Amino acid sequence: MPLVSVFPLVTTRNLARPFTYEAPEGVGPGAVVQVRLAGRKVRGVVVEAGVEAPPGVTVAPVEKVVHVLPEALVQLALWLADYYGSTPGRALALVAPERPARRKVQAAPGERHGLSGGEAAPERLSDPQQAAIAAIVEELDARKGAHFLLSGATGSGKTEVYLQACAATLARGRGAIVLVPEIALAPQTVGRFRARFGDGVAILHSGLTDAERRDERERIASGEARIVVGARSAIFAPMHGLGLIVLDEEHDPAYKQDSDPRYDARTVAAKRAALEGAVAVYGSATPRPESWLALRRLELGGRLGGELPTVRIVDLRREAGYPLSAPLLAALGKVSEEGGKAILLLNRRGIAPAVHCRACGRTRRCGACDVSLVLHDDGRLACHHCGYSEPLPPACPACGSADLARLGAGTQRLEKELAAAFPELELVRLDADAVDDPETLVRALERFAAADRAVLLGTQMVAKGHHFSGVTLAAVVDADTGLAMPDFRAEERVFQLVTQLAGRSGRDGPGRVIVQTFDPEARPFLYARRHDVAGFLEDELERRRELGYPPFRHLVRILVTGPTAEPTLLLLRELRGRLDGAETVGPAPLLRLRGRHRAQLIAKTDSPRRVAAQAAHLLAAAAPAMRRDGLTVVVDVDPQSL
Repeated sequence: MPLVSVFPLVTTRNLARPFTYEAPEGVGPGAVVQVRLAGRKVRGVVVEAGVEAPPGVTVAPVEKVVHVLPEALVQLALWLADYYGSTPGRALALVAPERPARRKVQAAPGERHGLSGGEAAPERLSDPQQAAIAAIVEELDARKGAHFLLSGATGSGKTEVYLQACAATLARGRGAIVLVPEIALAPQTVGRFRARFGDGVAILHSGLTDAERRDERERIASGEARIVVGARSAIFAPMHGLGLIVLDEEHDPAYKQDSDPRYDARTVAAKRAALEGAVAVYGSATPRPESWLALRRLELGGRLGGELPTVRIVDLRREAGYPLSAPLLAALGKVSEEGGKAILLLNRRGIAPAVHCRACGRTRRCGACDVSLVLHDDGRLACHHCGYSEPLPPACPACGSADLARLGAGTQRLEKELAAAFPELELVRLDADAVDDPETLVRALERFAAADRAVLLGTQMVAKGHHFSGVTLAAVVDADTGLAMPDFRAEERVFQLVTQLAGRSGRDGPGRVIVQTFDPEARPFLYARRHDVAGFLEDELERRRELGYPPFRHLVRILVTGPTAEPTLLLLRELRGRLDGAETVGPAPLLRLRGRHRAQLIAKTDSPRRVAAQAAHLLAAAAPAMRRDGLTVVVDVDPQSL
């Protein structure tokens, strides 16, 4: 029998290499097989056929072929393992997940989470939409692989371009993958695809059971479903004949995986499109600077059938009321009197983000994390990192003073103040405390959509993927929350959040936006006020060029955690001097989380794979000392958060 090279799907790094097995005729790259390894049955993926046996090795047979993947997915996984410094086994497990036993599915996947759609006749296209579709179709026919940035204001018709590009792809006998950052926050987008393409759409997301996910993957592999809509991991869908990849809201950091393998679905999509001669379309009203610089742009322009809302910046230094300023109260009063809907964003949960003793100056903090405990409406203080909670003390535990101040505001306090000021408005709160599963989210959004006059308030959930008729007001209650983050992307994220929220207002009539800030001259607000996405991006690119940040250089982040602070910094200092071809920043200590001290080293480089490989080699040599000191290390290529 012919011999094949198989990577076992195991996480152990000392088994992160191919093994040789005998296989039946016709078994080639992409076959998922069952083999014996170290005395146990494991799954593996064939990566090469027609190999020779190593000298002196007795080759065991493949026990059975489980199923077959597109060969391009095997190439994609091996590339991913190399680029992100993971193991082939971990990367191949992304494209060949476990297949649970078959069971009867009671509801169509996605429908039990409110993701099915109603009827929809393609819309009449604007000239920019027609030009965008024509450009995509031209590259579909070329089959050479292409990458586009589809930019345009919220309401400029990006989804219709996606839908018609998918239809053109199907007409050419090829399939499409459509990615959204968080599928639970995009039920309307999913509904439109189901309405247009019916049972030909497969849904992949974390809310499905293992059996439902298996059934969807089988529909994709067999060709029964030729369009896949899903979150980040749907980029690995086992589709044969892929022609189109769409990444909606391409600016969203949720496309980056935060556990090994730490891949970025946007980068993986570009590689898969290149491997399969497919077209990748990255869409956003607020694109990343990386995409703005690198991709061929298809620009849709302004909102279809209407103007973008006016944006008013409210200087909180001159306002007595917080979290509700006089201008915001007046605007909400108009909604209350005349009807309509408002969306309010406050990117902090709870009643107050900190409880402070006025007598001794101490703030109640988590014992395991270097963060303040947040006061919630159940009278408890909670840590939003490790989950620790305690009752609000009647007096300061440090000095005994009863003079405890509640600093700032969270979504629960905002909800209480709105209820007191506007009892006639229906309030719907979206945050991690109020919504903990897709069904609850869908019910909350349906309540808001059906109401005559209502306020949707919450964290950044409220700015993502929602299109509701009758929204005349959108407000950022405290726009400064993200500006103070020690991250070079902080201003980009604030600009995106404000601009995305502004896009929820006035989509079917006049709308307005209020941005409350203590820093009204901050760069993101000046550009957001003018809806000047291009101006902000060009300015941001110039700043990053000067500082050597992406997209002009890559970053590799090395994060060390340990039971005490000094060993984490010492390890990074030793690494810093031995990384060739990289400019390093740090090491610097970070906030302690869950009782673990943390420190990070940032490397700026033109060769991220080489730097990551160097770091992995050096860390492997330091493994005995790391185990002695209880240290763990993460090497993250192209991190999205610092």
